[in-house]
Amino acid sequence: MTTPSPSSPATSTPTSTPTPTPGEQADAAVAAILAAALHGGERGTVVDSPPGAGKSTLVVRAARELVATGERLMIVAQTNSQVDDLVDRLAEADPALAVGRLHGSDALPSEIAMRHPGVVASTKVGDLRELPVVVSTAAKWQWVKETDPWRHAIVDEAYQMRSDALLAVARLFERALFVGDPGQLDPFSIVGTDDWAGQHHDPSQSAVVTLLAHNPGIVPHRLPVSWRLPASAAPLVSDAFYPFTPFRAGTEPGDRRLELGPPTTASGTTLEQAADEVLDVAAESGWGLLELPARLTVRTDPEAVAAVAAVVARLLARGGTAHSERGSAPVDADRIAVGTAHRDQAAAVRGALAALGVTGVTVDTANRLQGREYDVTVVLHPLSGRPDATAFHLETGRLCVLASRHRHACIVVTRAGIPELLDAHPSTEPVQLGVVSKFPDGWEANHAVLEHLRRFRVPVR
Repeated sequence: MTTPSPSSPATSTPTSTPTPTPGEQADAAVAAILAAALHGGERGTVVDSPPGAGKSTLVVRAARELVATGERLMIVAQTNSQVDDLVDRLAEADPALAVGRLHGSDALPSEIAMRHPGVVASTKVGDLRELPVVVSTAAKWQWVKETDPWRHAIVDEAYQMRSDALLAVARLFERALFVGDPGQLDPFSIVGTDDWAGQHHDPSQSAVVTLLAHNPGIVPHRLPVSWRLPASAAPLVSDAFYPFTPFRAGTEPGDRRLELGPPTTASGTTLEQAADEVLDVAAESGWGLLELPARLTVRTDPEAVAAVAAVVARLLARGGTAHSERGSAPVDADRIAVGTAHRDQAAAVRGALAALGVTGVTVDTANRLQGREYDVTVVLHPLSGRPDATAFHLETGRLCVLASRHRHACIVVTRAGIPELLDAHPSTEPVQLGVVSKFPDGWEANHAVLEHLRRFRVPVR
């Protein structure tokens, strides 16, 4: 018998490439993004980012690297709170960096931004023009006149920016890095936009959608790792809301743990007992579904509002502790948020919490919770108790925001019957020629989320 030579197929050992760690994946993506922003052939670089993937960290790093090359930089954000947060992050990352905070006469910068000695604020761009970095809102930038354009710009939360706002500021820079989350809520408009639907100049489209439509050579980059969502949540959020740009969690199962004190409501009300039960389920699995009996209700459903408040009150009463890669910390009121679809629902929940003596918990709509992060969130489902499924309540971004603010657990409060409601109310929105259908749509995303949550259901009897 002849012995195979060392180079023969019989003795060759196949080599397998080791799976990169989340950190390695993220570092490779950021390196490619920065290379494109600094040296790419296109005037625009687009970055799609899932929830908690480090958009702000990327913006700060890109800003510092651009300044290090001797460039001056303008940064565009969408709200004053986003601007102040970016200024604070820049100053924290590089205390020696001089940062200009351009603001309106009726919107003074926050103390968080102005606590740094290197931050200079002014209502006039001429006072800040020579600083390495100037940050302001798109609404303020559009009024800047008679100044030479910056070579580089960064547009933060670019999917929240309407295309007409981009048109108003595009004259101020030559190249730009656009960073945003395509799964979040679309830009908001207080006027009807049907007359422009399908037109190439539709002002209600997001800045990124319009940019990509007119610049087919731009291929979006993406951040592949969510550092916020736990391993229990990232697969669902990725599959339900980002099917074409999947991402993974930065942590593994078991890396995070939510520890609660023992329940003390054995003799309490049925609602309190159900709240304790769903908290135990959520602490174990990362998800909980507290389901009230099916019923058509007013928008500020008193029983659903009471259930949300009961869950929050029981969570605080049981003295939760969050264990993660950051260490261990108590789940205090400032680490809990309640998300709703409407402002009147948020107001009703605040009132119910106040009646229970609970203060300090963030209670707001999905629009205002965008970009924020908490240990535990309690969500009043947008379709709970409704007689119909409107486009507003089915909007994919609304459910995506509500389901992706947490680091440890998310508890959804709803009335039974939503799957049947979805099946009875298929989309009846008019089809507009030239408008690209958003996928996945809200109907499909709601079904996917509810199907997953069914395994963690606690009924209120």
